[in-house]
Amino acid sequence: MVKVELKGLHTVRSHGRTYYYAWRGGPRILTEAKPGTPAFMAAYNEVIAQAREPDTRKFRWVVSDYQNKNFSGLAKNTQKVWAPWLGRITEYFGDLSTAQFNRQERIRPIIRSWRSRYQETPRAADTGMQVLSRILSHAVELGLIASNPCEGIKPLYKGSRAHIIWTDEDLEALKAACGSEIAHAVDLAAHTGLRVSDLIRLGWNDIGEDAIVLSTGKSNHKREAVIPLYDALREVLARIPRCSPTVLTSSNKRPWTRSGLASSFNKAKKKAKLAKRDLHFHDLRGTAATKFYVAGLSMRMIAEIMAWEEESVERIIYRYVHRGTAMQEAIRQLNKAGTETEAVKTAVKTASDKKG
Repeated sequence: MVKVELKGLHTVRSHGRTYYYAWRGGPRILTEAKPGTPAFMAAYNEVIAQAREPDTRKFRWVVSDYQNKNFSGLAKNTQKVWAPWLGRITEYFGDLSTAQFNRQERIRPIIRSWRSRYQETPRAADTGMQVLSRILSHAVELGLIASNPCEGIKPLYKGSRAHIIWTDEDLEALKAACGSEIAHAVDLAAHTGLRVSDLIRLGWNDIGEDAIVLSTGKSNHKREAVIPLYDALREVLARIPRCSPTVLTSSNKRPWTRSGLASSFNKAKKKAKLAKRDLHFHDLRGTAATKFYVAGLSMRMIAEIMAWEEESVERIIYRYVHRGTAMQEAIRQLNKAGTETEAVKTAVKTASDKKG
């Protein structure tokens, strides 16, 4: 038998099974047959034929149109995670007419039923819902449906790391047990809120007179983090020696790799006897967000610093900001304001008494 190479065929292995898609992010080949067999070729050709002559009334066309117009603009890691979900969504919803998504009272139970297939892994199920919601938002933008039926469906995963931030005591304990290179990375993360992937590529040339300006990998470099150079951040930067084009370097004076930083950080955490604490390097991002929030910065400014979409900042802030810390800071500021008000009243009364 002559083996035909199927250009673009995408293979995904999950939970011990292998799935085949016509292309990365494309429709799944719905057959148990193996590549190279006549049965597989027949299923493959059927999928390709449907792709060449799409029925624009079907939801599979919306998925395909979203993929063609928007998918390449996502970060590479996001594409890797989302690609299998595009196939699953096409497989389950593809033959429905897009108009059916306008009947929310009927389509929402179907959406929940689909999500329940993955409820044993709540975070994965929520990722699938996120992808489906993005595709449905695309349908709204195209004017094919009036609203997104995924809106209002609460996520399955209840976990939040908003209550987990590095306190000053935690940071001091860690820095006392690690080398200067890790200490610089920790300090810079806690003062900028940059993701690890952006932090390790931050260059001295990204630091301007008044702000750090860095395009973010998460947005595929479409958005920028704009971090004001406030005094504490300037002090952190002043402590870091300039021995490379990148701000942060390992002990051999070369730029950190992500795995190298993670390994050294975890060793330092263990040495500082913080290994049993549920604290991750990424939680330093929450530490920074809390810092900006309690300082009274506007939502718009926080969104710009953290490179978040402004319309999403209030929702995200609840996930990242430590509410207890924020509340204590609010109490402190209110008490301070009350004390200052009393001082003003006393000064006015004293001045009035002297005039009398």
